[in-house]
Amino acid sequence: MLNLDRRYLGVIVALMTVSIWAVFIVATRFSVSTNFTVEEVLFLRLLPSTLIMAPFMIKYDLIPRGLSWLKAGMLMIGASAIFPYIVSSGLSFAPASDGGVLAPGMLPFWTALAAFLILGEKFDQIRRTGLFVILVGALLVGLWQILFNSDEGVWRGHILFLIGSGLFAVYSVIFRQSGLTPFHGLLIGLFWGTLFIIPILLLTGRVNFNNISALDIGITIVIQSLIIGILATILFNYGVRLIGASEMGAFGALTPILAMLGGIIFLNETVPAIKMVGIFLVAIGVFLASGILKLKSHKSKKSLGKEHYRNDTRNQI
Repeated sequence: MLNLDRRYLGVIVALMTVSIWAVFIVATRFSVSTNFTVEEVLFLRLLPSTLIMAPFMIKYDLIPRGLSWLKAGMLMIGASAIFPYIVSSGLSFAPASDGGVLAPGMLPFWTALAAFLILGEKFDQIRRTGLFVILVGALLVGLWQILFNSDEGVWRGHILFLIGSGLFAVYSVIFRQSGLTPFHGLLIGLFWGTLFIIPILLLTGRVNFNNISALDIGITIVIQSLIIGILATILFNYGVRLIGASEMGAFGALTPILAMLGGIIFLNETVPAIKMVGIFLVAIGVFLASGILKLKSHKSKKSLGKEHYRNDTRNQI
């Protein structure tokens, strides 16, 4: 019963996380398409979060122990700085619908590959089928822009989305291996991300907030720093501990649907019919890859076992 409750809680956490990811895609696309630079968005994401969490940092060891320098480095700046910078840069070239598909939407594949290579994790036939269906749907949605879109810079955004997604998948698997708590992982990422990346952002000369109102800056801080930077990171890491990196990554494929809807409603993006087909395929793939069918099967077998036990007991009496 405890394992079932743990899995259900993990599903809830995963759904909350992908909803925030969709907000990240749509809000960042809006920001970098208007007055903000990519560097300004990341600056407002990192620095306020670190200042808010600074009182907690003095109570924790902020250097990951027992890991290689490469793995420790990924935990230190992978999710907090590298991933959002790469994906935000991609959103300056390509629409939110593409970002939702090729960044978090492709996360299940990179995560499954990373989990296989790093942890030796294997998958049953249902989950393999789900991952394949997600891939087909994501390709229909994402490659549409490459084949039929006339905007020259879109392909650059696609490459950045795929790179960012792959790096985040590696981070999620390493985090699972590290044994860190979600809160501890957040503090490590914020501290080192701010320490290394903020000076680089300032040196670019693109952090000046020209022609940006205080209200817009405040809204961006709430969305990027509090909701995305802090809450989403805690939820994601907690979800990884509950249901594993690969299943958490599978839920990430829901983000294209939410990001596309957000793009339509808030950014006036258009969605061709072939993209809609891709959306439905992704949704089906998420259902198969999430382990929900396996969960229901386990529950049914457990109930059957209890019924057989009761019948055997009655027969003995």
